Amino acid sequence: MLETVKVLTADLELGMYVSSLDRPWLETPFLLQGFTIETEEDIARLQEYCSYVYVDTLQSKQPPASLERKVRTRPRRPIQELFTQRQLKSYRDASNWSDEYPKAKDAVQSLSEGIDEIFDKVASGGTIDVVRAKKSVDPMIDSVMRNPDACIWLARMKQEDQYTYQHSLGASIWAVALGRQLGLPKADLRSLAIGGLLFDVGKLGLDRELLNASRPLTEAEFDQVRGHVRLGVEMIESTGLMNTDVIDMIAHHHERHDGSGYPNGLSGDAIPVFARIAAIVDCYDAITSPRSYSRAISPSQAVKVLYEWKDCDFQAELVEEFIQAVGIYPAGSLVELSSGEVGVVVAEYRTRRLRPRVLVVLDADKQALALPKSVDLLNETRTGDGAPLDIVDSLEPGAYGIDMTAISL
Repeated sequence: MLETVKVLTADLELGMYVSSLDRPWLETPFLLQGFTIETEEDIARLQEYCSYVYVDTLQSKQPPASLERKVRTRPRRPIQELFTQRQLKSYRDASNWSDEYPKAKDAVQSLSEGIDEIFDKVASGGTIDVVRAKKSVDPMIDSVMRNPDACIWLARMKQEDQYTYQHSLGASIWAVALGRQLGLPKADLRSLAIGGLLFDVGKLGLDRELLNASRPLTEAEFDQVRGHVRLGVEMIESTGLMNTDVIDMIAHHHERHDGSGYPNGLSGDAIPVFARIAAIVDCYDAITSPRSYSRAISPSQAVKVLYEWKDCDFQAELVEEFIQAVGIYPAGSLVELSSGEVGVVVAEYRTRRLRPRVLVVLDADKQALALPKSVDLLNETRTGDGAPLDIVDSLEPGAYGIDMTAISL
């Protein structure tokens, strides 16, 4: 029978007894050296500071045999093993939010204009302008390399119409943010950016009414939608582009880790690693965006969904790195504070993921403030009457009638 087992913080559950961490207790805010997980907040705080912990099965409230089954996971592979031909590096923020935001705003505007031009040309029967694509992504890549929070904010602020266009913008930014987290060099970040921008370009060759249908599709109709992968590959190959990473992202972003995807039913390492990245960012941006047939979910709920699907739909190592890249409350998340106020996350502190800077837009009575106020939860830990000030909930986009696209800094 197990007594102590190593458990990824992503796999923690209520009732588990945490006996030790992956770092000294004094480097964390936990007062007790050993405790039972009683609340979801306990799990969130452990995820903020630790990648894994050690669980004592004998002191856990769950039956040890049941706990042993729950925590048995395959060993995680070092990220470098996924990129054997590349030398990974660690990025550090080279600018703060205030300095980066205007640069990121210009970069994302340039990217948005580039997407419009490229897609409008393709929709009119023209070819993909690869040179324009490269020029469009470069300013965004530079901004994400310096500090990803500003571009992540802007990715969340994108317009709700023209889903294919806006989805491409978001996917491009998420892909670069993940590539930065992985430590990939700039040349690879450019491939990720272009691949994220173009992996759905084949949808421009499909019937728009089919793509925007709010009803379940027939099997024949779904086959047509799946055909966007083939169309996209044909479009990019006709340009003469030789970047195999970009082509892989277009060809295989709907493949799934367990072999359940399409078009070829590839699984595991048979799926090119850049396509595995594309699959994650495609899913994350899709489920956090309003679509004709589905409501958007909150970023924190999307994180939980990705965790549930790891090692089934997506490779666990890449899912975990993606969550490290965007955080539980990424910039642009709509959150409710313990004070009752509602705000939008502006920027995270990568060492204190649960205490970001928030732009409060509704008061405790859920009435709009005449002038939104900035609250830095890292420094402001209590309300005016001395009560603890924390994030208590992540809200769905559009909660309380808030128009995210109307928020400006």
